[in-house]
Amino acid sequence: MHLVLTGSIAFDYLMTFPGRFRDHILVDRLDRISLSFLVDSLVRRRGGIAANIAYTLALLGERPTVMATVGEDFADYAALLTDLGVDLSGIRVIPDEFTASFFVNTDQNNAQIASFFTGAMSYARELSFSDLERPADLAVISANDPEAMRSYVGQCRELGIPYIYDPSQQTVRADADTLIEGIESCKALFVNDYEFGLIEEKTGLTMAEIQKGSEFVVVTSGEDGADIHTNSGPIHIPAVAPDEIKDPTGVGDAFRAGFLKGHLRGLGLERCGQMGAVASAYCLENQGPQGHSFDRQAFVERFRRHFDDKGDLEGI
Repeated sequence: MHLVLTGSIAFDYLMTFPGRFRDHILVDRLDRISLSFLVDSLVRRRGGIAANIAYTLALLGERPTVMATVGEDFADYAALLTDLGVDLSGIRVIPDEFTASFFVNTDQNNAQIASFFTGAMSYARELSFSDLERPADLAVISANDPEAMRSYVGQCRELGIPYIYDPSQQTVRADADTLIEGIESCKALFVNDYEFGLIEEKTGLTMAEIQKGSEFVVVTSGEDGADIHTNSGPIHIPAVAPDEIKDPTGVGDAFRAGFLKGHLRGLGLERCGQMGAVASAYCLENQGPQGHSFDRQAFVERFRRHFDDKGDLEGI
């Protein structure tokens, strides 16, 4: 199955704040909030949702295609992904532009405040699934240039490509019509619990109504695990406790990669979710969304310390 990942490719600037954001927020003055946090550290890491998912999928032996736009500063990043086996034939380099940048500050409770500069990503709306070297069998439409996301939804409908809708950070910006358009014909919806709350509030859609048009809905909830909602009922996936917590950035992307690995291999939804939970733990133990590394044998061994795969992971 040819998987095409659309979404952001970015450099992540990761900062840590030695306190708790909530201790400095005055609820009665939110309409004129003005805060500056003195951080302890700053590092730059490779990131972006599409590239993060591709990275972990590559560790698991897959070769997804990434369809995105990047700047002239992408050469070293591209070399690393290519060495891992990621197909970059769907990427376009935009002259005289920088690759998108993500700035995130994380406090002691792993709460995050972030900003995103689009840079070359604003050109993603010019890309088309029709221009890919191989037709897509499954697409992931994740956070990207808003116009690109809407275009990709339309293209997938027109070309008959099943797609997973993952609005992520763009849930805040998207209006109700945009969200409904993306959800109503998707194969599946991926969100975290806060994003799902925003979708409910903006669109008025209930979980039952969303499920009518999709095969399943995955809602992640951090240390509380994830829930996969199907027409047969919900499936709860417990989180896998990490050996240590270094950085939560990209943990959701790692979950998606683990899940997609199982889905591409035809495994059941519960097993897919469990694979996502294991991939998340690897990411959480390292700094940055692509700081983790493992081989497939190590992944399977760790999986079996937490879940009974009943032999499903043989030969993955």
